[in-house]
Parts: sequence; structure tokens; C-alpha cells
Amino acid sequence: MTFTVATWNINSVRLRAGLVERLLTEEAPDILCLQECKSPVEKMPFDQFAALGYTHAVARGQKGYNGVAILSKLPIEDAGHRDFVGKGDARHVAVRLENGVTIHNYYIPAGGDVPDRAVNDKFGHKLDFLTEMRDWFHGEAPAKSILVGDLNIAPREDDVWGHKELLKVVSHTPIEVEHLGAAQDAGGWVDVTRQDIPEGRLYSWWSYRAKDWEAADKGRRLDHVWATSDISNAAHGSRILKAVRGWDGPSDHAPVFATFDL
Repeated sequence: MTFTVATWNINSVRLRAGLVERLLTEEAPDILCLQECKSPVEKMPFDQFAALGYTHAVARGQKGYNGVAILSKLPIEDAGHRDFVGKGDARHVAVRLENGVTIHNYYIPAGGDVPDRAVNDKFGHKLDFLTEMRDWFHGEAPAKSILVGDLNIAPREDDVWGHKELLKVVSHTPIEVEHLGAAQDAGGWVDVTRQDIPEGRLYSWWSYRAKDWEAADKGRRLDHVWATSDISNAAHGSRILKAVRGWDGPSDHAPVFATFDL
């Protein structure tokens, strides 16, 4: 069984339903995981996507914030979700494919602007979320699983436009990278994108604040595809569709793809 998974922070699935339709039409991944849907589940435009062949959908949502959804051409069953840090946020959902593979879709908190939990509760929330991920993976070792989403951390030096410039900027601080690495190690997760593209600068997010985001190219790789070590060798074809960031009325994130032979 060969299938392609894509992950994309859509920044409002209702506002950008047309962009989702375009991606599904032009790229046709078998499974598309969306984050920051900003909608209750009952108001997500699943009928529009079903008309394009994505007749299976599982989501968690809330009005105006967060929200994660998984659209699929393939049959999927709801594999539940976890309420990280007990805040009631819609930041995680999982599905299971008929071949037994579980796909986890995450939207990790951004963490605010100040990388100090003593003065910024949002940063503390982010670190606690990552710690709970680590502990969950320690307690229930994942297997035959894929983890995707907007993890809101660019871990490597070549995952950002300027390593030294961003060491004190939320998303690339050493403490965030350490926490993400601890969660990754606890689950035995393999960074599929970097397995396929081991060298060179690689970004999936460009700020709306940049007057000419493409020319400046001051990006960060915040969106990730991981797989457990028992299936990571089945992954290939990783790519980031930078051009999507330039579509009309875009999200500030670009979709990330990977294909699996399982």
C-alpha cells in the first residue's frame, strides 16, 4: 500500500476552503492533515472536500482558535485525541488506517513572543505541552505510527534563515529544541523530512509581516512529518510546496508532503 500524507497549517479552514480544494485538486495527497482550523467541527466545510473524493474526515474543533482535522480518500477510523495540559484545546487528533498505521495530527502551542515562562504563560504552556508529549511516549511507546503537524519549533540550524539571530526568538530557542528533541527521542520518532532531505536550508513558514516574503526568504521549518522507527524506512518523496505560500490569500505556512510504502 502506497499513500501520500500532507500536513498544512491552514489558518482558518473556512476562510481558506478554496485553497484546500486547490491543493487537493492539484496535488491529490491521499491524506491531508490540517491545523489551526479555527472552527467548530460541525462548521468545517467537509462536504466541499468530499466532492473531491475526500469522503472520510475526523476532526476536533473550537470556535475561532486551534482545531485539527484529517481528510482522507482512504478509510480511516477515529483513534481519539489527547487533551494536553488539560486546557480543553483542540490541538491533537489521531486516526487509524486499515493497514494498522496510526496518524497523529498535532498543533503545538506557538508560545507567545517572550521565551521566558516566568513572564509569559504561553511559553510555559508550550513547554508543558512538550513535556506531556514526552511522558506519553515514554508510557505508551508508539509503533507503526506517523506524526505530523505544526510543531511550532524549527530544531536545526538550517531549519531557520539565521541561527544566531533566532537563538532568543520563540520557535528556535535552545530550551524549545531540547524539549522537542526529548519528545522525539521518547517515541523513537524519525524526522522523515530530514531523512529524505538531510542537507540544506528548508522552511515551511514565512511571516505575514515580511513585505516581500519570497525575496527575503526569512523562513523557518515549523511543520513536520515524523514516523516511528519501525516504518520510517518506508518513507520517501518528502517535499515542501513553497509556491503555495504565494497563492492568493494564503496561509503563512506551506504544506509538507511525504509518501509511505506500507
